[in-house]
Amino acid sequence: MSKLEFEKPIVELEAKINDLRQMGSKRVTLEPEIKRLESKLDKLKQDVYNNLSAWQRVQIARHPGRPYTLDYIKFITDEFLELHGDRLFADDFSIVGGFAKIDGQKVMIIGHQKGRDTKENVKRNFGCAHPEGYRKAMRLMRLAAKFHTPVICLIDTPGAYPGIGAEERGQAQAIAENLRDMSTVETPVIATIIGEGGSGGALGIAVADRVLILEHAYYSVISPEGCASILWRSSLKAPEAAKALRLHGEDLIKFHVVDEIIPEPLGGAHRNPEETAASLKAALLKNLKKLTSLSTKDLLEERYNKFRDIGQFIEKK
Repeated sequence: MSKLEFEKPIVELEAKINDLRQMGSKRVTLEPEIKRLESKLDKLKQDVYNNLSAWQRVQIARHPGRPYTLDYIKFITDEFLELHGDRLFADDFSIVGGFAKIDGQKVMIIGHQKGRDTKENVKRNFGCAHPEGYRKAMRLMRLAAKFHTPVICLIDTPGAYPGIGAEERGQAQAIAENLRDMSTVETPVIATIIGEGGSGGALGIAVADRVLILEHAYYSVISPEGCASILWRSSLKAPEAAKALRLHGEDLIKFHVVDEIIPEPLGGAHRNPEETAASLKAALLKNLKKLTSLSTKDLLEERYNKFRDIGQFIEKK
């Protein structure tokens, strides 16, 4: 598993413990030393992961071993049937979606998908969707509404693809139409930021009745590097930008941008994907139960008010 710079002491201690386990035998017991090091490792993990900076948490959100949309679909759903294409231009592999069941509850699940290696990342465009990806997502949401099926969106993208071809095919319009149409789609919608939630690329499938976020995921109007390049003329200032942007769950809850933080295992979702998926599943089922009990009129009214409340402030005289 790839290691981040601040994780090196932890990885080195884990390797030492593994070496001692392999060296041990019936004649020579190293158990006391192993237990001592394991105790030291537990304390080190607590010290490191409970005092992460905003930039370190961004790095965890981008960890290559972190679970992606298709991983969560495998862990939490049954009978997933993937649907393809926007019926206008092409199928965008950076957004996947289809019908599935979560503990018997029928849902339409849609999300960004990154690749695990260079070949797959080229195919998935590093999770950066084209206009046809957002149009596919909206097509699937309308299909879900037709069959009174709740929609679950899993968000993990640095941002929408900014290439010339995407712009020529109407990238900005595709995202804008999603923002408009998601605000009135007549079925419950839950969005969860599972990794990166960058700019309009994330917002394009995040206009939802409930917006959840994993503990170390981030949701921001711009990436830390992009912000640093604009304000400081240097992407090297990304750690300062990450802190200033206040892009993690604790601050987003205060700003009413997200509704709930889903806890991750110590060290991040990549250290225990199954445990993270179980927490995600529990949060989704809890919110689905509440949302499916509402009438369509109440659902749309609450969704409207939710987004109208974002950004309110009080001026002190």
